Amino acid sequence: MNADWIYTLEALAVVALVTILTRSLPFLFFGGKKELPETVIYLGTVLPAAIMIILVVFCLRNTGLTTYPFGLPELLSVALVIVVHRIGKNVFLSIITGTGLYMVLIRTLFMVGS
Repeated sequence: MNADWIYTLEALAVVALVTILTRSLPFLFFGGKKELPETVIYLGTVLPAAIMIILVVFCLRNTGLTTYPFGLPELLSVALVIVVHRIGKNVFLSIITGTGLYMVLIRTLFMVGS
């Protein structure tokens, strides 16, 4: 084996170990019949929505609203995600339809610089 393979295997081993530890630590601390701390319960209710908001802001942060196409692909896709989710109540369907519409729009109607 050359040094590149050894380095790759070492990196994979470290990543696997860290993943196993981070996945198992909550069960070690909060496993069994112990009551969860109020802070953990609060974070469990608040964090999912907060993380989704952060992801939406992160995805839309570089949207140009002053030049063509004025953010229309992004805005139309977000609107479709909202409508599909309100109707179907299915996160995966919402994400797939929004992503699909966005990809179709930027490859067909709103081609910039091609």
